Amino acid sequence: MTTDTVTDVFEAHRPVLMGVAYRMLGRVADAEDVVQDAWLRWSAGDRAEVREPRGYLVRVTTRLAIDRLRRIKSRGETYVGPWLPEPYVTDFGDTVPDTAERAVLADSVSLAVLVVMESLSPLERAVFVLREAFGYPYADIAAVLDRGEPAVRQLAGRARKHVAERRPRYQVDPAERRDLTERFLAAATDGDLEGLLELLAPDVRLVGDSGGKSRAPLRVLESADHVGRFLLGAARKSVPALSLRFLEVNGGLAVLALSGDEPDSVFQLDVADGRIRTVYVLRNPDKLTSLAAAL
Repeated sequence: MTTDTVTDVFEAHRPVLMGVAYRMLGRVADAEDVVQDAWLRWSAGDRAEVREPRGYLVRVTTRLAIDRLRRIKSRGETYVGPWLPEPYVTDFGDTVPDTAERAVLADSVSLAVLVVMESLSPLERAVFVLREAFGYPYADIAAVLDRGEPAVRQLAGRARKHVAERRPRYQVDPAERRDLTERFLAAATDGDLEGLLELLAPDVRLVGDSGGKSRAPLRVLESADHVGRFLLGAARKSVPALSLRFLEVNGGLAVLALSGDEPDSVFQLDVADGRIRTVYVLRNPDKLTSLAAAL
């Protein structure tokens, strides 16, 4: 291959590689580092024996992500407050025309599913990502992980059961999410507690991630009254030069709050049956830096 061809082939597969790495790690910067390492191996390696570049690159990226995830887990760092994945701007556009495939990709990158996936082992997570998000056959996953196919099927079964038992048992309708998000913002900014409580499910949860570096609850809030009163209190605190933008994050509509030109926070709602079931609030400044490119 010429240098241009080597680059073009890699860039054609970069979105898939980034999708695999991010779902494995839940951190944009780590995923970008893994993809960069994959590029270095691709560009400097012997490609004469590579018959199928996509399969080769996914294998390299997955193995690099497993190694990085193992190192992260081995450090045993204590996170301050609830943990959420770093928000990842997702706009599949025309690259994924099939509605069913779009739904699978969006679901597998959702905040709720990624939080559950944090408790999987690195190998279980790799199998879950490759099988459930990207539809890889078990034989191909076995080759990626250098494991026997029966072992891969066992890993897949354990991971699928674990995620199914802990993930939300409802599907989020995009139109319903948009409607409730707009009404949620109107009630919060107007200080309308009654209107806000009408939108919240009785057992609604608010999960705030600040990493102890900004103002957010250090535990999960539960019940409509607790969540509603917290949100109104937060809305009353002024943010300099506040502006709001809608964007697609982790496969669904979210609200980006800006202070001037700087990201201040990201809000996303999980909704079902006309009510808000979960409010996600990301305020850790370290996790908002990657959103600057979306502005």
